[in-house]
Amino acid sequence: MNLEKIYSELLLNIGFPLNEIQQKWMYLEKAYSKKSRHYHNLTHLKQMMESFEVYRDKLENPNEVLFSIFYHDIVYSSSRKDNELKSAEFALSILPENITLNKPFIFDAICATQQHLHHHNEDINWLIDFDLKILACDWEAYQIYYEQIRKEYRIYPDFLYKPGRAKALKHFLENDFIFQTDEFRNLYEKKARLNIEKEISLLT
Repeated sequence: MNLEKIYSELLLNIGFPLNEIQQKWMYLEKAYSKKSRHYHNLTHLKQMMESFEVYRDKLENPNEVLFSIFYHDIVYSSSRKDNELKSAEFALSILPENITLNKPFIFDAICATQQHLHHHNEDINWLIDFDLKILACDWEAYQIYYEQIRKEYRIYPDFLYKPGRAKALKHFLENDFIFQTDEFRNLYEKKARLNIEKEISLLT
């Protein structure tokens, strides 16, 4: 999967001048390639893009969802609590005024990836599910995922990290559903809950 090609075609289609697109891609690629990013990186974007390609026909606003995928983690630091808000603000800041995208949708979509709660807009629910699909992978891949998350939070000792991570995971289990679309719920809900429960047991 060629992320740069997908990104460039998107920006061209929505009205970005050609001479800006390469510069914008280089900035994005650099942001997602920082050494501190062990999970929230270009591989994560590719995984989300795979889901997007499968379900894009179900989306009413595919360009907005695609743009949101690219920018939903553009700002990411394990020491701050406003990554999604800052990512949403950044995403809007680079959009020219005459752009053919729904800007309020993009802002809401990126912010929704913080709490991952059900949204009244079904396209945003799809985006949330694309972001969380990793929770339902095979256990071997899930182990790699949570080890990558631990590396991103390596500034915190275990006595702080473990209860914090367990609390965040329990938040998923306390909700009626982890996934917000019927499709993902039917395919992945059970597996995700089993993985999360197993990780919690290893943290406590």
